Amino acid sequence: MSDAEGSAPRRSQRERKTVEKYGSQDAKRKRQGTDTEGDDVDEVTDPENERDGEIDEDDVESAPRLKRKPSGAGGRKGKGKAPEAGPPPAKKPRVAKTSGKGTGRRGRKPAGVDGMFDATKLAEDTKISGDNSLFNAVVNPSAAVQSTVEDFLESLSQSPALAQAELINSVFRACGCNDSVDSDQVMDYDGVVDALDDFTEGLKKDDTHVYPLTSKLPVFKRFRHSLSEFIERLISSSAELRLLYTTDLMSTLQTWVIAMSSSQLRSFRHTASVIALEMETALCDVAAKVEKEAEVVGRQKEGERKRKAGNKGKGAEGREKELDAKAKEIRERRSKVAEFLKEFVDGVFVHRYRDLDPTIRAECVRSMGQWFKKYPSHFLDGSYLRYVGWVLSDSNTQVRLEAVKSLISAYEKADYIGSMHHFTDRFKPRLVEMATGDTELAVRVAVIQVLQAIDGHALLEDEQREELCLLVFDEEAKVRKAVSGFVANVWQETADERLVGRSKATQSDKDKAGIKALGTLLVKWSRALDKRAQGSSNEDDEERSVTSDERGSKPPRLKEMASLLSTQQKSRTALAVEALWDEIDAVGDWETLLDVLLLDHSAAATQSSNSRGKRKKGEDGPEEAAVDEAWRLEEVEEGVLLEVLVAAIRKTRADAAGSKKGEEETIVSDITRALIKALPRLFVKHQTDERRIAEVLVIPQLMNLDMYLEMRMIAAYASLWDDVTKQFLSHSSPIVLSPAVSTIRHLLDATSLSNTNNTKVLELEDELSSSLREIVGGRDELEVASFSEDEVLSLASICARLAAFVGMRNMTAWMEESEGGKQSSAWDIINALVDRGRLGYKEEEAMVEQAIQVLTLHIVWKAKGLTTAAEPTEEEGKYRETVREQRDSLLEKLLEYAVGTQSNTQDGVKRAAFQNLMNLHILFCPVQTVAPDGTNLPTASLSLALDDEAQYRCAGFIQAEIERYSEEVIGSVSLQENLADDEDSAGSEAEDNSGSSKGKTKQRKGIQEPRSTSRSQLEREYLFIGTMTTFLRAIRTGAINVRHADVLLAHFGRLGPSFDVCCKVIVEQVREEGLFNGNGQLVVDMVTRATQESFSLLLDGIENTEEHSVALARLLSSCFLMRGAQLAVIRRLDPKFVNEIHVDSLTWIGKRLATYENNDNKRGRNKALLFFKVLIPLLAAVDSRDALRIKAHMEQVLAQAKVQPSATSKPWEPQRLYEKRLGNVVSKDKAATSKPRKKKALKSTELASSDDDEEHEVAGLAGETAAPVKSRPRPRRVTRATAAELTSEESELTEDPSGNEAANVSTPNARNKRGASVHSEEHPSPLASPTQLKYSALTNGHTTPKQVQKRARSEDEESVLSGLSSGLGSEGRDVSVSRPPVVEGEIQIKRKRIRH
Repeated sequence: MSDAEGSAPRRSQRERKTVEKYGSQDAKRKRQGTDTEGDDVDEVTDPENERDGEIDEDDVESAPRLKRKPSGAGGRKGKGKAPEAGPPPAKKPRVAKTSGKGTGRRGRKPAGVDGMFDATKLAEDTKISGDNSLFNAVVNPSAAVQSTVEDFLESLSQSPALAQAELINSVFRACGCNDSVDSDQVMDYDGVVDALDDFTEGLKKDDTHVYPLTSKLPVFKRFRHSLSEFIERLISSSAELRLLYTTDLMSTLQTWVIAMSSSQLRSFRHTASVIALEMETALCDVAAKVEKEAEVVGRQKEGERKRKAGNKGKGAEGREKELDAKAKEIRERRSKVAEFLKEFVDGVFVHRYRDLDPTIRAECVRSMGQWFKKYPSHFLDGSYLRYVGWVLSDSNTQVRLEAVKSLISAYEKADYIGSMHHFTDRFKPRLVEMATGDTELAVRVAVIQVLQAIDGHALLEDEQREELCLLVFDEEAKVRKAVSGFVANVWQETADERLVGRSKATQSDKDKAGIKALGTLLVKWSRALDKRAQGSSNEDDEERSVTSDERGSKPPRLKEMASLLSTQQKSRTALAVEALWDEIDAVGDWETLLDVLLLDHSAAATQSSNSRGKRKKGEDGPEEAAVDEAWRLEEVEEGVLLEVLVAAIRKTRADAAGSKKGEEETIVSDITRALIKALPRLFVKHQTDERRIAEVLVIPQLMNLDMYLEMRMIAAYASLWDDVTKQFLSHSSPIVLSPAVSTIRHLLDATSLSNTNNTKVLELEDELSSSLREIVGGRDELEVASFSEDEVLSLASICARLAAFVGMRNMTAWMEESEGGKQSSAWDIINALVDRGRLGYKEEEAMVEQAIQVLTLHIVWKAKGLTTAAEPTEEEGKYRETVREQRDSLLEKLLEYAVGTQSNTQDGVKRAAFQNLMNLHILFCPVQTVAPDGTNLPTASLSLALDDEAQYRCAGFIQAEIERYSEEVIGSVSLQENLADDEDSAGSEAEDNSGSSKGKTKQRKGIQEPRSTSRSQLEREYLFIGTMTTFLRAIRTGAINVRHADVLLAHFGRLGPSFDVCCKVIVEQVREEGLFNGNGQLVVDMVTRATQESFSLLLDGIENTEEHSVALARLLSSCFLMRGAQLAVIRRLDPKFVNEIHVDSLTWIGKRLATYENNDNKRGRNKALLFFKVLIPLLAAVDSRDALRIKAHMEQVLAQAKVQPSATSKPWEPQRLYEKRLGNVVSKDKAATSKPRKKKALKSTELASSDDDEEHEVAGLAGETAAPVKSRPRPRRVTRATAAELTSEESELTEDPSGNEAANVSTPNARNKRGASVHSEEHPSPLASPTQLKYSALTNGHTTPKQVQKRARSEDEESVLSGLSSGLGSEGRDVSVSRPPVVEGEIQIKRKRIRH
């Protein structure tokens, strides 16, 4: 090697990096021809000059290969000049050119001048030695990989051991290891394991060890790709030169790499696994080429046999022998390659595909996918496919995704599908499960592609296909889009089945059959989806739910739901239409859809074929003839296809909006013309079904109404008004009323048709007025009059129509019209209906709800007419008084119904009254009557405030609603179940009881977590959240004081994410009050009440764990401080308020602990101790002084509760953690404020502790570290001047007598500096107040402190105290209990001790 290193390297005319030689220069195999010849060849064929990126088979084949020198004259074949006679010229070393193309990988700066690769700098930056030229070539982005491979193979043929040592050392460098092996060690296969053990032991001691595959350094950004390219070229080139079969290259690599892949060191294991997998991938290419050569030779032999039969001769026999020899040589190579493949699979893949590191597992599965693609004849077998199937259940997302991707490439090989049947049958259920329920969206999309490929080979069952098709209704848009191709195939099959047996089916027949197939499939899938979601197989429910959308619900709650859900919500059918738009032609063909829907599908289907044959093309009146069975629709299919029609027209218009202006107008005009003709027939056909007529009522909103005027079809427009009005007056369901009102608004917006609009809307108002007075006519006292059941239903329907219509149009004049007193106004009639809410009739509940809504909307419209004039006119004053009277009258009723004590009101009426009560107070809230610029709004003249008693009642109503919702939907654990758990765990220790109950709690929680999502539950949640958001709006606007929001906060984390969002809004407001408005006491009240009420749910057995309370505490901790950039504290709540929160909370839990302790209720006590877990997040803004106060108060509380904390008991672990966090706060503050000083450890025997954190905690509570220990400190003389200081120090020493923490010890300097501020009368000791009941000393400043024995101390505590005493002695202070007290006013003189 020394000769090689000292000799001058060969110079190439191409720009390349200088590569070190692998053997003696004289021993190198001489290349025939001149350098010019070889370089010319390189210039023509080197793919590195052309492109950069992933290496494919073409790249490998185009690379130049070293050929065996034939026996005899002749050089390498190439396109360069022929070699000249005579000896070859001296080779020049390769140097990099400063310019030129094709110097390396594309996009990289060429090596040279500024871009020269510096191995020394690489070694400095990465701590990886740069002594290996192969590794440097892989890292160098400008190196020519093929030239590196050629030089290595040349050295391998001459000096195998040295070359292989260099290769293995490059593997070590890729692992981040600087150790090396020599030519003897590399061939010593028996010593490989021992050598690797030595290397890994050294690397384990290096904590900063990095390796290229995981390094984030820029120099290693392309290392993975470069390594793959190098290995691929090495294997392919060595195979062409036959060095792969004739040398020990593979044996050496396998021995070392396989051994390294099992190393405990991740860098070795990961890098070796990647190298082994890349070598296997390269070997797959080699094996595939060998297989191809074998096929070619086999065909040649077969052709030679045929020729031999007709031409017997020696030439034919020689040719046959040559082919036999070639076939034998190919078989040998194939056998060796198969052996290499098996060795890597058995030695690396089988063990590493289940490695603990998910990155290594993903590498294995990804490589298996490449093997499927490159060498399918060998790897597409059950023995290899099973590994991919097993990792489909891997916990890591990337591993699962790589497994699915590998299957995509596997199923693309249609020629090998027969060998995959067993694997497919075994893992189909798992694939379907992943497609429907995997947690990662990317995995679901990829699995759908696999299942679509499997279905292309007809390997899926019908149930599995249907389950996959249900994903067209999935909530994720990407999933719906991914499954659209699969659904399109199913639709095409169904459409073709409709036309089976018809030889001459026209395009129109195919389109109609496609519409029928689409409707059939959507109905089928909708029923299957609803059956799974609701668990109901009732045919009526299914038919109702098939056409239901997100606005739909069950009849009893439709009226409540309509006020919460938007009319523009997309149905699941509309979502499916968007997903299938580009895949199924029938979805976007709205014209054919409209034609099919206009057919009379209820007509008899007899003799349909004869009728079809007799009809001529273009004949009108399609309903007169029977509809063909191929596209005759069921009623439920008509409903679904109506949704498809509306969605298709919307989609068409949306797509046209992005096109040119002329095209958009043309498309909208075509749609309008077709719908003008079709709408009357659709109204007549579907007017009896509320769900279908609701879809028909949406259609006019998609039209350009001005075309009625352009086409001179005013009569048709008036007919449209009549149809819409008829449906509005004949239906009472919000499903119909909501789109009808939206359509009426759209009609009124057509200003060009205002004359017709004004006439028709007045007719509608008159009809509403007459219908209302007709029912109540002849009755004097409506508040107590009796109504029949039909009359109640009619009144409820009229009120529902009025509520919908008044919400869209100002009807104040209509409401107050009394024809000069000749008849009662609509306001008086509806007001009387509202008064009937006191009667509490269940059948009148819906009527009263809608009547309340009508009156509230009337007040809102009236408020819009108020003026801001300070001195209103007589007319304005009269108007204002009218509004006040009407408002106050309504508010009185609402307050009585919502939170009154004497009312016998139904729940629905209570809820409606509460929401409207809040809305009116929000409208007239004094805070909301002032504009941002300071001017008064019109409502300022009628401002309104809710008194405190009413606010408390409103909070009580919210509390009742929460409890009702929790019981109905969430459920709770009964006390009987808790008692049963106590009986099951009887006879065990308290700790065991806690542990077992905790385990059972987790199990119950695991069962309750997957809550059902039935439609009824979603409806109930909508109603509940509607009530909560109304209360939240009142709080945000100031109508309700924010202090009442603790009712909501107490249930944070247990009623769903929507409820939690409401709680977060409240916390933001509380935070603003505390940090910006200085209302810290509000924060104290809110935090203490909310956390206590939340934790009471656990103590009362309503909740199983404390997780919801801990989550609430984390949320509330944001009220204590505000952070800015780089977590800098911008605002902080006054520490006294945080201290008050902890003191109040500790007092509260202390009382609960005392109760449980007195009753000997260990289970309750253990639950109560979990409250310390809740307090831990609230320590965010506590400083050291407050931490000491809180700690002392906690000890006092525990002492008064007569409970003794345990140092080892598991139930006491939250308390110990809370105490430890307090100590950390003290130590952190002391460390931040104290000056750095030289530290010396105290006596190890006195401060020994097994817990390092406890040592830090003790040191923190002790304050600053002790001063250097002196052998014999000199006692200080006590004088009048020093007496007060000394006693102050003594009081400081006894302030914190906790068993777990040492007292606060200070150095003399620090003591003198802070003594005046900390221990003066104006600033008493932090612990003086909470501990004066426990300690009788410290009364006059001169009495010896006496410590009260609260509880037995542990050994660790005693060692802490002993260490503390030693530290105090070193300061020259004698705190011995035996020292006599000093009388005030006397001077005590102590004798000095002389040290010898």
